[in-house]
Amino acid sequence: MENILPSYDDPLFSIILIIVISLMIAILTYGWGLHKQQREEGNLLKFLEKFDTSECALDITEMAFEPNMLKPLSLLAKAFENSGEYHKSISIYLYLIKHVSHDSGQLELMERLGNTYIHAGFLKRAMSIYTEILRKKPRNTKVLYELGVVYEMMHQYDKAREVLGPLKILGEETRSLEKFLDFSELLANKTLSIKEKVAKFKELLEEEPSFYRQIVTVLLQLDTKSAWEIIDPARTKELLDILWLLPNSQLDLDIISSNKQLQTLYYAKGYLQEPVIQSCIFSLDMLASAKQNGFDEGDLLFSYLCQKCKQSFPVSFKRCPNCMAMNSVKVEEKIAKSSPKTDYSLLCRFQPRQPGARRL
Repeated sequence: MENILPSYDDPLFSIILIIVISLMIAILTYGWGLHKQQREEGNLLKFLEKFDTSECALDITEMAFEPNMLKPLSLLAKAFENSGEYHKSISIYLYLIKHVSHDSGQLELMERLGNTYIHAGFLKRAMSIYTEILRKKPRNTKVLYELGVVYEMMHQYDKAREVLGPLKILGEETRSLEKFLDFSELLANKTLSIKEKVAKFKELLEEEPSFYRQIVTVLLQLDTKSAWEIIDPARTKELLDILWLLPNSQLDLDIISSNKQLQTLYYAKGYLQEPVIQSCIFSLDMLASAKQNGFDEGDLLFSYLCQKCKQSFPVSFKRCPNCMAMNSVKVEEKIAKSSPKTDYSLLCRFQPRQPGARRL
């Protein structure tokens, strides 16, 4: 009987051998990929167990998951976050991350979870989430920025600066962020004298004029005279709330008397007796006109708009509490009836009268 199998030196044998080896490699590769995927899923579940605690008040663990539930549950989680019910938002995100199968969906949900942890004040949890995302997708610039914000909020400025390196490699412009870290680190520094701090803040203002409002605020707490030296009367609108709330003891008569806008402001406030109505700021001119006609009960109330995300807040900020944008605050004022005077402001509660200041 003739042997139908090819011999070793037959070209057909070589082809069959290559096909068999290729199939074996394909099967092994598929098996290894499946094993790796299952291991990653197991690691993710173990990772999420650290955050899945009794603090998560919304019990949805027994609810069967369907793919069409992803969008409505994501919207519900965001609604809970916006209303301040962070624990409910967190429990929904954890549930979705465990049940969404594709990596891109999981990473997006994990990013939202990290953002919720920041707003809830769970900074270490946010750091863990962002680190895990970057382990899987290290070129995610948005998450790198957010991780830097977490380090900054934890006053770990060295680690925040380490994040700048990958951002630069990815082509991001980081100069403003570097200066913001310089400002934050200088503000938190307890070893420098007041004179040294004042000098460094002035130097930083020359390098980065966008920090004008923040640096004026700080200098008014450190050294009133130095603060008035950098106050630009032409930029009164940017500092309207700060100047309006200054106590009488922190005013500089020489600078105020030489500028019509400042005179109008402090006439409307009641610190000056001579009528002046030349500020070109509608609310101030209205209050000054009302005061000139005998109405002394006018006041200004302030709110603070983020120029990036357009969210409004009742207090000023260096970073937007919603979108974390730097120096994006816009002061908005409205005329109101004054409340009973307390004769102090937030600044004077923390700041004694400075020798260089003059009382009106």
